[in-house]
Amino acid sequence: MNWLEVGKAALLGLVQGITEWLPISSTGHMILLDKLMHLDVSAAFMNMFLVVVQLGSILAVIVLYFNRLNPFALSKSKRERKETIDLWLKVLVASVPAGIIGFLFNDWVEAKLSGYLTVAVMLILYGILFILIERRNKSRQAKIRKMDHFGYGTAALMGVFQVLALIPGTSRSGATILGGMLLGASRTIAAEFSFFMAIPVMLGASALRILKFGFLLNQTEWAILAVGMIVAFVVSLWAIRFLMRYIQKHDFSVFGWYRIILGIAVLVYFRILA
Repeated sequence: MNWLEVGKAALLGLVQGITEWLPISSTGHMILLDKLMHLDVSAAFMNMFLVVVQLGSILAVIVLYFNRLNPFALSKSKRERKETIDLWLKVLVASVPAGIIGFLFNDWVEAKLSGYLTVAVMLILYGILFILIERRNKSRQAKIRKMDHFGYGTAALMGVFQVLALIPGTSRSGATILGGMLLGASRTIAAEFSFFMAIPVMLGASALRILKFGFLLNQTEWAILAVGMIVAFVVSLWAIRFLMRYIQKHDFSVFGWYRIILGIAVLVYFRILA
């Protein structure tokens, strides 16, 4: 057992748990952190780990919203159960574009666009978009302020925005929340639906990665995977609660500025200091 590598996995899980739900790009942060603090594992295992560790984050969503997402809860009325099933159908509709495009092109994107330059450009670009959209929204009222007002067409279009997250540095939550706001959803509704959209997409992506890699892991690799997922789960519980409290009184501009500063720092580090 290599405890140093397990410790690194815990740090990666910490970063994953925070950045998966805040719109600042979990994949971008994980790629950059790996370059600064490289796990002593094979490239194939690392590619699998970066995806499968997200299962911890997904479990946090399921735990926090279990009653809301459970159509069989005995405490729900017939109407509430129907609304929950309707929500799941919208989530599945939103998952189709990323599921198809991700299955067809994910390997190509990883091979061609996983460098620091792509990450930096996407961090800065979406940071600017967040600031501009929030400035625009100061004079507008959101049209979709309840989840039951969220239609299937809007869900499908948010699914298209989710496809953009295949590019490292974009942020799945960032792209979908921005998309939801552009489509007229409030920050809260856009963020919540973004969380729910992640469940089938990440479960599917993780299952494919595990099947592709196989289950023949050594003791250290099992420990790395387990610790990363557990830490990501615990930290995600905090991150989701923090974000939902934060956006009740604030907008996303601070995340936009963070992305811009981080993107510039990435460019400076890899172009000048590295």
